[in-house]
Amino acid sequence: MGELYPATVPYDKGMLDAGDRNLVYWETCGNPDGKPAVIVHGGPGGACRPGQGRTFDPDRYRIVLFDQRGCGRSTPHASDLAADLSVNTTEHLIADMERLRAHLSIERWLLSGASWGCTLALAYAERYPARVSEIALSAVTTTRRSEIDWLYRGVGRFFPEQWERFVAGSGVSRDDDILAAYARLTSHPDTAAREKATADWCAWEDAVLSGETSVAVWGGPPSPDRLALVRICAHYFSQGAWLEDGVLIREAGRLASIPGVLLHGRLDMSAPLDTAWELSRAWPAARLHVFENSGHLGGDATRDCLLDAFSRFAA
Repeated sequence: MGELYPATVPYDKGMLDAGDRNLVYWETCGNPDGKPAVIVHGGPGGACRPGQGRTFDPDRYRIVLFDQRGCGRSTPHASDLAADLSVNTTEHLIADMERLRAHLSIERWLLSGASWGCTLALAYAERYPARVSEIALSAVTTTRRSEIDWLYRGVGRFFPEQWERFVAGSGVSRDDDILAAYARLTSHPDTAAREKATADWCAWEDAVLSGETSVAVWGGPPSPDRLALVRICAHYFSQGAWLEDGVLIREAGRLASIPGVLLHGRLDMSAPLDTAWELSRAWPAARLHVFENSGHLGGDATRDCLLDAFSRFAA
């Protein structure tokens, strides 16, 4: 079992003016002269977490972290209804990443992402392949309509009672657009309505992850960060993340010269393995590692594989 590297203190940080009155928080850790690597967090709207980046050797890497629009330390925060989500789309996030790369005077960087972070990393890399040195993705997603439908409808076959409550929380019937209903509720002017929709959404996400952990991952009081996360998730997923369906796998040939590592648990109920498999078939330069006894949250094997990959890529 590999050991994570010690936590590091940022040597630089700031607020990037991304336009549209948005400021994107960023920080850099590790070696200022090391190999650049950027962590693309999940969610969408999940923000960076304490301890992220410990799979990178801080003596060999310049580690970049940033909070995507509307979440974490970026402003305006999506928990505030005054935050305009019409200027928070996948296109905006791609542009923010490229603006941040240029701001930090980075020529090429390694992309590391998990879950939604995979989707955004792939979308960025396919737009700017010359700016990407390597890619490491875990709990692989591409946010196709079929993937969204599975997570918020199909997997309900395994959790019928919890899915029934999720549908009831939307206020529409099971045959209606449940995600659009949640997008409306999480932007509702009534605070109680927003908080209830957030709690109902989180209860469903925790049900899907219940086979992996006994601790609520998404639950807890409806804090501002939780309100922002669910509002952004519903906003993105109700719109298919504004991506042409299947485009990230269809255009994976643009990644042909970029080495990749894809890590996926066979027991992932949130994002079934077939997406990672299809992506690996379309991207021969990427190696797929399937872990038999892990799911969406990964585990020791995922961590060890990342440690090994980042050690090799640093060379």
